[in-house]
Amino acid sequence: MNPHRASCQDAAWRPAENQICSCIPSGPLSFGNASTLPLSRSADHRIRDSSSVSNLIGPKICQIGPFLVSGAQLLFPVTYICGDIFTEVYGYSAAKRAIWMGFFGMSLLAAMGQVAVSLPPAPGWPSQQAFETVFGLVPRFAIASLIAYWAGEFTNSYTMAKLKLFTNGRHLWTRTIGSTITGQLVDSIMLILIAFWGVPPLPKILLMIASSYGFKIAYEVVATPLTYLAIRKLKRIEEADVYDRGTNFNPFALF
Repeated sequence: MNPHRASCQDAAWRPAENQICSCIPSGPLSFGNASTLPLSRSADHRIRDSSSVSNLIGPKICQIGPFLVSGAQLLFPVTYICGDIFTEVYGYSAAKRAIWMGFFGMSLLAAMGQVAVSLPPAPGWPSQQAFETVFGLVPRFAIASLIAYWAGEFTNSYTMAKLKLFTNGRHLWTRTIGSTITGQLVDSIMLILIAFWGVPPLPKILLMIASSYGFKIAYEVVATPLTYLAIRKLKRIEEADVYDRGTNFNPFALF
């Protein structure tokens, strides 16, 4: 008997969180061994994984002092930092590939989540409501997060690449913070307007946009020293430092 299959059968109808943990295969094949991948491919995966997790925790609105922020804001700014690093080291074309991978990963998660939620549960399975809460993304929020991610990430990467040419590779902080200012502005406005328009009153929507935007900019500023260290180390290891002269910045030009 397949031991993995047996463990899933034995775990029948236990609480959902235990079921999920016990039925995930262990070992190096579970999620792929990142250490065996080239660094650029490993970074691709980090952007995709961060985006997908953010999509799951995004619907929760948290209040931190006077600010209203989405749960995704605890993690999602990491994708922009990864995007900055990726664009700075490998260039816009490589970042474009990573952004599309993240977009397709988020799309697959949203689509398969809806499919799994819509399938009838087995008799006696008690966790359908909890499963729907986690994976049953409201279509409006899923669409909003996909559009905002796509537009914001490409704005961020484009700004990063152009500023690198403008500064001739100097003053890295102007690129990391400047690209976040443009990319996160697009992301915050599109996400909140599409996902929440008509639900809370307009002043609350504007507060959510301002809180989200301010939090993300502060996140980037605080993370700037770590971004510097990551970029320097990666450039040294990879022996790469791409300048996007003559690059086609059309996001739909995949190759």
